[in-house]
Amino acid sequence: MAGMFLAGIAPAPAATQQVVLAGGCFWGMQAVFESVRGVTHVVAGFSGGAADTAHYDMVSTGTTGHAESVDITFDPSQVSFEQLLGVYFLVAHDPTELNRQGPDDGSQYRSEIYYTTAQQRDQALAYIASLGKRHVYPDPIVTKVAPLSGFYPAEAYHQDYLVHNPDQPYIVYNDLPKLRALREKFPALVNETAAPMRVVATN
Repeated sequence: MAGMFLAGIAPAPAATQQVVLAGGCFWGMQAVFESVRGVTHVVAGFSGGAADTAHYDMVSTGTTGHAESVDITFDPSQVSFEQLLGVYFLVAHDPTELNRQGPDDGSQYRSEIYYTTAQQRDQALAYIASLGKRHVYPDPIVTKVAPLSGFYPAEAYHQDYLVHNPDQPYIVYNDLPKLRALREKFPALVNETAAPMRVVATN
């Protein structure tokens, strides 16, 4: 198991920012955000629980407090945090599903934003309020917003899972459509040279 990243302990370079987002299975989340221009690094992992329970088999029980998450490093000069929120809420997952996402059930699949700055917190809360006022979804948004206390990378075989397993049925039915939706809804944000987008081009 790789080491833990803590907000404030190993900060990214000044030119980049970090946020951790949870929204269902991290396979699809990682592929979506890796395909956004201005995103420089995405790691699949766990947030919300303790270091000693940050293992896939334990998190899968739904009893650890962890959520499957992605640690996103991005260049705000190329993509804004608000634009990332748009991708998160309108492409990467359904923020109205409580403790589940599609076929996956349990608190480890919850919708949660782990912010690293007060500005991110304020922007996230404002974005959620805006979605509600505009009735973008027929059901209430259940996304939680909390400070990032720790992020624990998942096992190596989970990293870039979509790229390495493009024909796996779960990927075909649940995650490749998200990449197509990204291209349809946010064409100006797509990094067509990203590995996940090359997978879509051949499927």
